[in-house]
Amino acid sequence: DVQLVESGGGSVQAGGSLKLSCTYSGHTSFIDCLGWIRQTPGKEREGLATIDSRGITAYADSVKGRFTISKDNVLNILYLQMDNLKSEDGAAYRCAASWDVTAREALGSIASPEFGYWGEGTQVTVS
Repeated sequence: DVQLVESGGGSVQAGGSLKLSCTYSGHTSFIDCLGWIRQTPGKEREGLATIDSRGITAYADSVKGRFTISKDNVLNILYLQMDNLKSEDGAAYRCAASWDVTAREALGSIASPEFGYWGEGTQVTVS
């Protein structure tokens, strides 16, 4: 199994920045891809950004140019730097891990509950 724990959420004004972290542990050697989704009540999950074992990244159009995904392979931490935040970015943000998938492939599947392992989420509010 893989365990993921998010942190860094909070409240920020529109135009501001936040950096989310996701610490992952367990059988991490099996992980090929990590990523972030967000979810708001009444809306479908939205895949935002992914990064694979080669360091290749992929972004949804809604966040491209504003969000940056990165990871620390030594500390096993996944990050999501969010800049120029908008009110519509307010949501619960969750990180996820999967295997046998590239970053670009994962962007299309990360919103599925079958993607792999999930964290519980951290809330972001933009006012």
